[in-house]
Amino acid sequence: MPGNRQAVSVGYVADVPPAPLAQSGAPPRPGVRRLDPPDARPDDQRARPAARRRRTSLGRGRTKALRLISPLAALVAWQLISELGLVSAQKLPPPTQVWSTVVTLVSSSSPAFGTLQGALAVSLERVTIGFAVGGAVGLLLALTAGLSRIGENAVDPLMQMLRTLPLFGLIPVFIVWFGIGEGPKIILIGIGAAVPLYLNAFAGIRNVDARLGELARVLHLSRRELVTQIVLPGAMPQILVGLRQSLGVAWLALVVAEQINANAGLGFMISQATQFLRNDVIIVALLVYCVLGLLTDWLVRVLERRALQWRRSFAAA
Repeated sequence: MPGNRQAVSVGYVADVPPAPLAQSGAPPRPGVRRLDPPDARPDDQRARPAARRRRTSLGRGRTKALRLISPLAALVAWQLISELGLVSAQKLPPPTQVWSTVVTLVSSSSPAFGTLQGALAVSLERVTIGFAVGGAVGLLLALTAGLSRIGENAVDPLMQMLRTLPLFGLIPVFIVWFGIGEGPKIILIGIGAAVPLYLNAFAGIRNVDARLGELARVLHLSRRELVTQIVLPGAMPQILVGLRQSLGVAWLALVVAEQINANAGLGFMISQATQFLRNDVIIVALLVYCVLGLLTDWLVRVLERRALQWRRSFAAA
């Protein structure tokens, strides 16, 4: 019969009747997916994103914890150096003495130094205004030089000259030009912040794929749409690198700027402590600079993660 014929040699096809469907509870055949009732299987579509969020939060917490290891190790080594007498406490005060100085500067106003929070507020105001002005000017000049050959020939030589000037060399010139008020301090901070942002933004704009510009012409995008939708997003990674460098230089320029006959601020506190041979006060001011630098760098990192979510990281674990 045709239904019972078996294959006895190569080339014949066995006519085997199809097997009946597997009953409930029987193991499914290989290659056949068994469909269970909806209430018998977990909701993977909801469980997977939740698990991914938990892994992401745990990974970020682990990263933050690992970043604290080296500062804590430096503090322990610092304390051991003072305890063992390798360096005198007058030259390098131990962390315990520095912490006592912090408490004193915060809780009481010193005639020579003022209060720590007062000096911090003045310095933050200066660096915020200077960085805002310098960053805006640097980004505007980068757009001018990056989008036009004429703009590049007009702007880039001046910026290349400006980046080689030492900040200390500009202090006497600014005193003659602008006096000893807040003007020269803010201008000095603005110049220090503008140059790194300009260099990185200019390089980022010039590295944007030229085919995107051809696409903009095909789509008949205006000049403003070209800049906001193609140029700036394409140059954003390099601009954020320049932003981090600009913030670091702004804090360095602040120290220099506050040497121009300042009567308040962290730089003024360092100058006063130098005259009174108070190394503990100097270290307190320097540590505040370090904390502020780490805080601003963390803020830029957060902005970078949000703005560049599409970019993958190749850093090894």
